[in-house]
Amino acid sequence: MGGDIGPSVVVPAALKALHIYQDLHLILAGDEASIRQCLEKQGTKHASRLTIRHTTQKVDMDELPPHALRNKKDSSMRVAINLVKSGEADACVSAGNTGALMAVARFVLKMLPGIDRPAIITALPSIEGHTHVLDLGANVDVDAGHLLQFGLMGSVLATAVDDNARPRVGLLNIGEEEIKGNERVKEAAHLLANSPLNYIGFVEGDDIYKGGADVVVCDGFVGNVMLKSTEGAATMIAHFLKEGFTSGIYGRIAGLMALPVLSRIRSKIDPRRYNGASLLGLQGIVIKSHGAADVLAFRNAIKIARLQAQQKVPQHISRQLEELLSKRQTV
Repeated sequence: MGGDIGPSVVVPAALKALHIYQDLHLILAGDEASIRQCLEKQGTKHASRLTIRHTTQKVDMDELPPHALRNKKDSSMRVAINLVKSGEADACVSAGNTGALMAVARFVLKMLPGIDRPAIITALPSIEGHTHVLDLGANVDVDAGHLLQFGLMGSVLATAVDDNARPRVGLLNIGEEEIKGNERVKEAAHLLANSPLNYIGFVEGDDIYKGGADVVVCDGFVGNVMLKSTEGAATMIAHFLKEGFTSGIYGRIAGLMALPVLSRIRSKIDPRRYNGASLLGLQGIVIKSHGAADVLAFRNAIKIARLQAQQKVPQHISRQLEELLSKRQTV
């Protein structure tokens, strides 16, 4: 029921995901009447693998996380996360209020042993394919130990979803030289360099898109500013391209000639194909979809949840953390 659009996006996205993935079963948590109304418009195909769990509340997009946690125990968000806790579901996907989702997920599912804070991670397009970046806004103030944990979780995720045995982990900084950065980043670099991770050193913001690293680690303040700046730059470029190709007869002709190339570029950098950020560090899988996601974007978030459930990402993180702590104790 969350997000800017709600069931009219979630329901058709769910049906499309069921059509693509024959092993998938979905539970839609929310107002049953609203969901069934959307289902009637879409048809009942694949309905045998779809269940509705009726809820009487929903979390508003501007609702404060403590209020949602205390007073919305029968919200679609809370019920969906409870299904993961009970084992009835392998993962939760929500387009709802990010702060509330983080608070409820952390309260219900708890943190993995050895992980202090959850982190938000997503893949961003790069010349080499994509780069996983975390944290994107869950933690504004972190210490070097937290950045090490983020690196570990990001590395495990990249291994699981990309089948990459040795993901290259970089630490976001204002320069690649060792003398640059604040003391927290320098200390984190030391911890990462002495960990079993494939740490490649400092990377700068443009390296996220040029490639060279599979995982880039930063605090949530820096990560969120970087993400929003990227989204703004993409919107600006799209605006100027549209303006240029629609101004005058020659612009329109050029636009028609360039359409095949532009379509290929769009398919590679389309943000909808990268929708679905993971809340790593929890004892369960929770995927945050963009609130304004359309059907394609929300379907992609379901795809990510399915893949992480298949790969048992939380269990892999827990095991890797145990190995890291064990190596530290023997040093």
